[in-house]
Amino acid sequence: MAAVLFLAMPMETHAQKKITKKLTLSKSVNETEMDAFIANLMAKMTVDEKIGQLNLPTGGEATTGSVVSTDLEGKIKAGQVGGVFSLTTPDRVRKTQEIAVTQSRLKIPLIFGQDVIHGYKTLFPIPLGLSATWDLNLIEKTARIAATEASADGLNWAYSPMVDISRDPRWGRISEGSGEDTYLGAKIAAAMVKGLQGDDLSADNTLMACVKHFALYGAAEAGRDYNTTDMSLHRMYNEYLPPYKAAVDAGAGSIMTSFNDINGLPATANPWLLTDVLRKQWGFKGLVVTDYTAINELIDHGLGDLQQVSALSLKAGVDMDMVGEGFLTTLKKSLQEGKVTEADINRACKMVLEAKYKLGLFEDPYKYCSEERAKKEILSKDHLAFAREVAGQSFVLLKNENNTLPLKKTGTVALIGPLANTGSNMPGTWSVNADLKNTQSLLDGMKELVGSKVKILHSLGSNLLDDTAYQQRATMFGREIPRDTRSEDELIKEAVATAQQSDVVIAALGESSEMTGESSSRTDLNIPAGQQRLLAALLKTGKPVVLVVFAGRPLTLTWEQEHVPAILNVWFGGTEAAKAITDVVFGDVNPSGKLTATFPKNVGQIPIYYSHKNTGRPLAEGKWFQKFRSNYLDVDNNPLYPFGYGLSYTTFTYGDISLSNNSFKAGDSITVSVKVTNTGQTEGKEVVQLYTQDLVGGITRPVKELKGFQKISLKPGENKEVTFVISAEDLKFYNANLEYATEPGDFKVFVGGNSRDVKEATFTLN
Repeated sequence: MAAVLFLAMPMETHAQKKITKKLTLSKSVNETEMDAFIANLMAKMTVDEKIGQLNLPTGGEATTGSVVSTDLEGKIKAGQVGGVFSLTTPDRVRKTQEIAVTQSRLKIPLIFGQDVIHGYKTLFPIPLGLSATWDLNLIEKTARIAATEASADGLNWAYSPMVDISRDPRWGRISEGSGEDTYLGAKIAAAMVKGLQGDDLSADNTLMACVKHFALYGAAEAGRDYNTTDMSLHRMYNEYLPPYKAAVDAGAGSIMTSFNDINGLPATANPWLLTDVLRKQWGFKGLVVTDYTAINELIDHGLGDLQQVSALSLKAGVDMDMVGEGFLTTLKKSLQEGKVTEADINRACKMVLEAKYKLGLFEDPYKYCSEERAKKEILSKDHLAFAREVAGQSFVLLKNENNTLPLKKTGTVALIGPLANTGSNMPGTWSVNADLKNTQSLLDGMKELVGSKVKILHSLGSNLLDDTAYQQRATMFGREIPRDTRSEDELIKEAVATAQQSDVVIAALGESSEMTGESSSRTDLNIPAGQQRLLAALLKTGKPVVLVVFAGRPLTLTWEQEHVPAILNVWFGGTEAAKAITDVVFGDVNPSGKLTATFPKNVGQIPIYYSHKNTGRPLAEGKWFQKFRSNYLDVDNNPLYPFGYGLSYTTFTYGDISLSNNSFKAGDSITVSVKVTNTGQTEGKEVVQLYTQDLVGGITRPVKELKGFQKISLKPGENKEVTFVISAEDLKFYNANLEYATEPGDFKVFVGGNSRDVKEATFTLN
């Protein structure tokens, strides 16, 4: 099947290949010189030394898995290590590199990698929150700052960006990606790669990007981490693969394999995925590394013993083995037994050495260690100020009845809830380098910024979770929220008394940071029951209540939407989250975030996403239930909050769509225009979104597809004509024959502030 598919797929155009090649190599790399250097080096290497370059053990600092490597120093001296994962102390990085370049036979430098996901020590919002800014320049800058900081500490390889499309919020790692949409996800993937790698990968303030997880990891069945994935080829190519492809086209230096299987074969041992698609179809020339112990885990997948699965992975296209050491301990034997060839080993070794060459490590193995730069740039004032700005733009205002927000900087505010006074949870998951002890809690941030004008009272109100063991699982890695041993009645009684002394209540509720992320899948997406009971009690006081929701995924906020006057989703905002939340709640910043993942009304609606297919029996517009139509008995088909949704402290109105032409042909384009007006009293930012629908296709097509967006700023009463250009290229998709092509016909175009509330027009592609 794989071979047939590859032959059926269109080859990239010459222009596409040229772009990929240009971006993949840094400006300072001469391919001819690089090839000659590496060929000369490999001619001196023994088979054992070549296999050693394929080994990526862990250094044990800030590790993100359960296996820790042993005798690291001895293996480096013996030429059995190509790079080190999770070693971030600059002094240890330098000393470890020194062992490699002074005590190993060929003195080949090491590459140092780490999960730099949404910042290094200056933490930005979790990626799902970052995507809610819909600001590509801003997102690129966060990656640039992350690279600047991490490289000063000795790192030169970031396991980022995570570009998995996910439409199942039960999956904990939805927090680590950019949501449900293919188009937006592809744009963000390219921006992150550019931010991490800069214009010159050999510069000392860049990191080699590692795009993950290749591929389809976000579609794990039942939303359960590491689970199997199964989907049609059309869905793969049209909906799930484009962000990985965009990252490759942007020049990403490396790719990480995913844990899941694809069409019955795990990604780490899947030659169709790693060779046919990645290298032959897409022209990828970089390094392929596994995820943490992924080769070893093929044993439990049922593919054989460690020797067998290591050979399968190498021949499939894997170049480097993260932590598991299957390559190191078995490939020599497999070579002797004819299960792999020396050409297989040479190919992988060449990829590892090329990555080091492009990073400039052969020229200066210590270039990425700079204590002077680290002191100046890590957690600098400029970086922290930008982190605060980014966090403020990531928050999504979900409800604001009677203009409850923003609050006045007067009177008394009660800040209540288990997320109100926990600084360690503010950075969010995948913040392995964060200084959790010195991160401000929301309570401390509010006291610092408005405490001189506003009296702030505080109560816990409830524990994070009713179940003690569950709370322990949800507050790992230093994110503890101490449990109060008093009864729930006592905690709520105290909180109600605090609320009654105040003018307004801020309820800081939701998830802890480790309730999302890797190995943090959930089947119940409500705010935890004890917190809900607290919220109900606070509402009964009659005081205005602002619900500040901490979350790493879409939650089912159906009850809250019905009963709470104001809801602000703040995700996990990073190092400066506390200040940024205060900025927004008290009106110094007008929220402008828009959802990049649909919020369901209940878990039974999952998967729910805006770009779904129609059915042969679609539910009539405006209807809840029709017998023998595609719907539920107990809830309508609509989400709680649609993709692209987010309110502001001001209001925006959209005029009718104007088209430059009603039809066009391939090679031409049409311009779509709409006037957007700020009809409120406050300056604000709006994300203007453009969608299309292909009304008749050779295969079934989505009811809407995002094709463009612009984030604009308008003063009160100001209007702006926003224009988009649509060409035939924008309307291409993989057709019944898996050819990437445009089909002529009629289309709808939609423009609005979210995927639901839109103006529409029609045009024809001739």
